[in-house]
Amino acid sequence: MLCAFTGHRPEKLPWGEDESDLRCVALKVRISQTIRFLVNQGFRDFACGMARGCDFYFAEAVFAAQLWQADVRLYAFLPCSEQANCWNAADRKRYEIILKKCSKIYMVEQHYSEGCMLRRNRAMLNCADRLISVYDGSGGGTGAAVRYAERIGIPITPLWL
Repeated sequence: MLCAFTGHRPEKLPWGEDESDLRCVALKVRISQTIRFLVNQGFRDFACGMARGCDFYFAEAVFAAQLWQADVRLYAFLPCSEQANCWNAADRKRYEIILKKCSKIYMVEQHYSEGCMLRRNRAMLNCADRLISVYDGSGGGTGAAVRYAERIGIPITPLWL
């Protein structure tokens, strides 16, 4: 059983880049609690699209779960090899650290093309049995992923605070 994740980037989060904000801290706790619950339900495989923001929170929470459940795995679904090229140095470093800890990396397309992010989300969701989302109801890639999961009948666990 595979649990996928989708969530907003910092630009759409009320706290932006400030991960010390109490709302962000609370969201990270909810993500960790949800992963713990799903692991206790038998999930061992988790996947995310490796975007900045909520995907990073999710990946780091999966790695924390490995401390008490060693057979938990994270799979990275990358839209293209250039995903992090325009990010600042700190985000690129965090991305690289997470990628090195992943059990497997799936590259949807070698190079960026229009729609590759959506195709990445669909590829990930086509493998998934559940989706955790941090989604505020607005448009964008997270909204498209949630709508696609609904369309193909994947149960969704929403975590928006």
